[in-house]
Amino acid sequence: MPSRFTLPRDERLAVSLVVNVEEGAEQNIGEGDKAPEPVDELAVALKIPIRNFANESNYLYGIRAGAPRVLRLLAERGFTATFTAAAVALEKAPELARAIADAGHEVCSHGYRWVHQFSYSEEREREFIRKATESLRESIGARPYGWLSRYLFTPNTRRLLVEEGYVYHMDDLGDDVPRWEAVETGGMQRHIVIVPYAIDTNDMKFWVSPAYTPGQWLDYLVASFDQLYDEGASEPKMLSVGVHLRIIGRPGRIGAFGKFLQHVASRRDVWVASRLAIARRFIELNPL
Repeated sequence: MPSRFTLPRDERLAVSLVVNVEEGAEQNIGEGDKAPEPVDELAVALKIPIRNFANESNYLYGIRAGAPRVLRLLAERGFTATFTAAAVALEKAPELARAIADAGHEVCSHGYRWVHQFSYSEEREREFIRKATESLRESIGARPYGWLSRYLFTPNTRRLLVEEGYVYHMDDLGDDVPRWEAVETGGMQRHIVIVPYAIDTNDMKFWVSPAYTPGQWLDYLVASFDQLYDEGASEPKMLSVGVHLRIIGRPGRIGAFGKFLQHVASRRDVWVASRLAIARRFIELNPL
C-alpha cells in the first residue's frame, strides 16, 4: 500500500530549511586528528600533520558572523528550521546553542564530531551516536530525534538509531517525500522514517564549484520550489534546502538566501516545518 503524505492544512508543499552547524567539529591537528580538515573555501587539502590556522578561522567565521545573519533571516520570516549540528560544535558555541533553542528551531544530530563514521565497528558507532545524543541534550536542553551522517554511514546505522530512540534518518537522496524503512533488531522488525535530504540545492556547491554564483543558486532553488509547488496541487511534496553558517553566512551570499525565503513567503499553501514535524506528520498518516 503506498504511503500517504498530505500536509496539515492541505498545503501544496513542505519546505525543510536545514542549517548545518559543523564549525569547530571538523578535523583538526589540535584535536588529535592525523590531518587538518581538507574542506575549505580554496579547496586546499594539506597532507601533512600541521595545523591550518587560516582554515580554522574560516570555519569560526560561521559561528561569529554567519550564524547571526542566518538566524536573523529566519526570525524575520518566522520560519522554523532544522539545525543539523555536530555536537562538539555546539559544545564550543553555547551562545549559539541557546539562540537556536530560544528561537524554537529543531536540532538534528550531525554526529558527535563532523567526521566520517562509515568505517566504525558496531560498538564504536553506537558509542558515537550516544555521545552525540547526550551532548546535544546538554547543549540544547532536549535530545535530538533525527540523524545526519557526514556523507556515509554503515549497514548498522539505521538499526542503531532505532535502538537509541531516533525517529528519523536523513542520509537519503532518493525521493521528494518521506517513507518508512524497516530494520531488524532484537529478533523483530522495527521502522524508522526516512526524511530525504537534497544535495543539488545545497550551498556546499559554492565550495566545490567556485564559479557557481549566488544568483545561479537562487535561480535553481526558485526553479526547484516552483516545480514541486506545481506538482503539489495534486500530490504534496517536500523541498529540502541545506545551508552552512560559514558558507551562506558570507556577505556576498546571504542575500540569495534571503531572496529565496522571500519567494517562499510570497506563496500560499506552503508549510515551512522542521524535519521532525514532517516525520511526525508522516507517522500520523501512516501508522504501523
